[in-house]
Amino acid sequence: MATTKVLVLGSGMVARPCVEYLVRNAKNEVTVACRTLSTAQTLIAGLPHTKAITIDVSSTKALDPHIAAHDLVISLVPYVYHATVIKSAIKGKTNVVTTSYVSPAIKELDTAAKEAGITVLNEVGVDPGVDHLYAVKTIAEIHNKGGKVKEFYSYCGGLPAPECSDNPLGFKFSWSPRGALLSQQNSAIFLEKGAVVEIPAQELMARAKPYHVMDGYDFVAYPNRNSVPFREFYNIPEAHTVIRGSLRYEGNPAFVKALMDLGWLDTEKKSWLKDGLTWAEILQKITDAEALSENSLTSRIKEICKFTSEAESERIISGLRWMGVLSSEKATITGGNLLDTLCAQLEKLMSFQPGERDLVMLQHKFVVEWADGKEVSFNPAHCSSTDSHAHNKAVFTSTLELLGKPGGYSAMSLSVGVTCGIATQLLLDGHPALNVPGVLAPYTKEICDPIRDLLEQEGVKMVEKQVS
Repeated sequence: MATTKVLVLGSGMVARPCVEYLVRNAKNEVTVACRTLSTAQTLIAGLPHTKAITIDVSSTKALDPHIAAHDLVISLVPYVYHATVIKSAIKGKTNVVTTSYVSPAIKELDTAAKEAGITVLNEVGVDPGVDHLYAVKTIAEIHNKGGKVKEFYSYCGGLPAPECSDNPLGFKFSWSPRGALLSQQNSAIFLEKGAVVEIPAQELMARAKPYHVMDGYDFVAYPNRNSVPFREFYNIPEAHTVIRGSLRYEGNPAFVKALMDLGWLDTEKKSWLKDGLTWAEILQKITDAEALSENSLTSRIKEICKFTSEAESERIISGLRWMGVLSSEKATITGGNLLDTLCAQLEKLMSFQPGERDLVMLQHKFVVEWADGKEVSFNPAHCSSTDSHAHNKAVFTSTLELLGKPGGYSAMSLSVGVTCGIATQLLLDGHPALNVPGVLAPYTKEICDPIRDLLEQEGVKMVEKQVS
């Protein structure tokens, strides 16, 4: 039996379910590569047809021979390394799969990938990934019935389950705290009522608004990245509103905004940030507080953050106290910068504990106009149109509420890892929609349908409803 050699770069939380899915096929031999050999060895423990190696993904000299020796490489390392991996794969004529967005750096390699005859398949995680699989499906169904999607909203959150959301940020880190916090500092561009709206990074958290997904949850939502191209990607030229974004629990964005305003999310190295400093000394330095006393520090925090109410002020200062940044304890300086130093502290305080579970919540809302052409307005916060009885208008939702299993996979690792594994196996099997040279993402029915059908067999499924 001819074997297929797959190289998996990275051994983070999504890698194990991906590898586990691939080794169900006895033809696949999977090599997991990580900077630390023991981490890769732990990841493959008990799995057949696997081996562990060590690779430095920042070095093309290290990557080239390994990638060339495999039929396909899955890049689960930070997105900044994807272009390096793809360049190496082009040289080795090796197919590539990533769960990340098609970045400008990846897009630039489209022609070279076509010339090499390789497929570079991206965006096969949960967001991006599962979101595409169902958006494309529902939009095609609406169009087939003669409807027009006038408004499209899509929000996703990777969160602790409500009963585990027991800290001031309403958040726990199932992946890099650095990545999670930096993602809340992106600028956002979206389409609203026909106009392109741009929100600078420093204003994003202030734009978070209550957003109803389903009863029992108190979410706020904010736009993220650039939603505008999705009018074209999803084939909805008729849409006047296209917004994709993130979900957090109520109170989280205001807390992140305070951390940003105070300077804690600064990634630049500081020559003065040295071992031996206490948290209060660091806070005094970055805020220019008059003294080290808690009164002086909190007074300065209030001046900088301009809280909207006394209750908000008390909540966030109490949270900062809980995080330890007002204390006389010595800080462990990490990375020579404030963000990494804070993240090391948060990782200790805000990681998932044994028996706790996470939640992936993803919802699309489609406001559809039927053939008679009348318009009614729609309030996404309450998911109700101003005239819900209008016979020409309907609101549909498509919702994934996926909870992790204590002692098993987290919802995030399952939804990302298995989606990636399924897409990879389809590519290895020669599925015609995926075996197309160049840079691909799942924006067509031909790519989405086979991935979605297999994913539903794994228990990851969005539930579709008409709500008005």
